[in-house]
Amino acid sequence: MWIGAALSALIVAGCAQTVPGTAQREDANADSGRSYGYVDDSCGLLDDSTVKETLGADELARPYSGAVCQYVLSRGAAPALIDVTFSWFATGTLARERTLAERRGGVVTDIVVERRPAFTARRDVTGAACSATAAAGSGVVSWWVQYRGRDAGEPCVAAEKLLTATLRSDM
Repeated sequence: MWIGAALSALIVAGCAQTVPGTAQREDANADSGRSYGYVDDSCGLLDDSTVKETLGADELARPYSGAVCQYVLSRGAAPALIDVTFSWFATGTLARERTLAERRGGVVTDIVVERRPAFTARRDVTGAACSATAAAGSGVVSWWVQYRGRDAGEPCVAAEKLLTATLRSDM
């Protein structure tokens, strides 16, 4: 009996080892050939119903789809309008988008979305507005949300939810 216990201890000890170094994130952008553009009537890999549900909207119109996708959503009895824009820059970089957001007066906050480096940029000019941008595929994806004519609200939370849904649908 003691032989079995000794053998078990030897096996466990033989399988345990310490590996030197520091843990590194896996490259979440390994699929550099992935397209996030307008495909199959979807923008950023999301169909209209997903965008509508993610933002809790009652109605959705997509007046433009192409290089970017624009949406106008409404919710509530006295409809509050929400402007949303999705963009994918196939050869863009996170650093370039960050620089542009800062130049335009955005308050930039670093975040991580689905293991990818990202940032939000809040800029309230014609209503509470924010973009959430992340490295994806060969470039960057971005969702911009603006609560039209309102200074209150959490547009960064809404933009990050859409960005998360896009990056999750890529997995």
